[in-house]
Amino acid sequence: MTSLKGRTLFITGASRGIGLAIALRAAQDGANIAIAAKTLTPNPKLAGTIHSAAQTIEAAGGQALPLQTDIRDEAQIQAAVDATLHRFGGIDICINNASAITLTDTLSTDMKRYDLMQAVNGRATFLVSKLCLPHLLKSANPHILTLAPPINLDPRWFAPHLAYTMSKYSMSLVTLGLAEEFRGRVAVNALWPRTTIATAAIRNILGGEEMMRRSRKPEIVADAAHLILTKPVSYSGNFLIDDDVLGAHGVTDFDHYKNDPSVDLEPDLFLSQSS
Repeated sequence: MTSLKGRTLFITGASRGIGLAIALRAAQDGANIAIAAKTLTPNPKLAGTIHSAAQTIEAAGGQALPLQTDIRDEAQIQAAVDATLHRFGGIDICINNASAITLTDTLSTDMKRYDLMQAVNGRATFLVSKLCLPHLLKSANPHILTLAPPINLDPRWFAPHLAYTMSKYSMSLVTLGLAEEFRGRVAVNALWPRTTIATAAIRNILGGEEMMRRSRKPEIVADAAHLILTKPVSYSGNFLIDDDVLGAHGVTDFDHYKNDPSVDLEPDLFLSQSS
């Protein structure tokens, strides 16, 4: 399989950033995209809504279903899954992209933010996957892909932002467990970027315009995701890095993914120098 034409993707957080980039790459093939995200009205700090994403996806050649969904709420996720089934007849691919981030140390982390990260990251990845799985199991080549890092127990990834690290590794553990539980039936993999990616989180939380300049474009993750999602169901249980995936398929020039070719790239979290 080299195309996602006619396949139905259920993507959390697909109104902007990496989620939207993955949706647009699939739309180029003629895929159906269920956009499960919260943003209904424009926000000056967060470009994109479920409706603007739907317009962009359809302009790229796909079919879009905008679904305002708080992925902390089981009933809302179930309603979004049901709406996807009603519109497209099934679900072939589940993308756990949505994530909450606060890079604070322990004493600076209030429990409201802690609970938000745990609910959006680990819990929602488990819950969205769980509710999609009965339908994925009916697909000819089902996939779950989660934007989560390889688990690296080096303490330096815990000390500066313990709460966030715990929540992201929860997503990784869901990947690890589901891959084994559904081996041979559903492909379950994780994907993580080598460098920071130019998204709203980078601009608003991690470093402003300077960090944006040192980041790659979301399209590098989308292109890697496309290669993963077109592999057979036997390709499962992998913790993948975006440029490694592309490199394994013959890509050697990554310069066009740079947001600003004149500056050095910023390595992403959780990756050792040897990764």
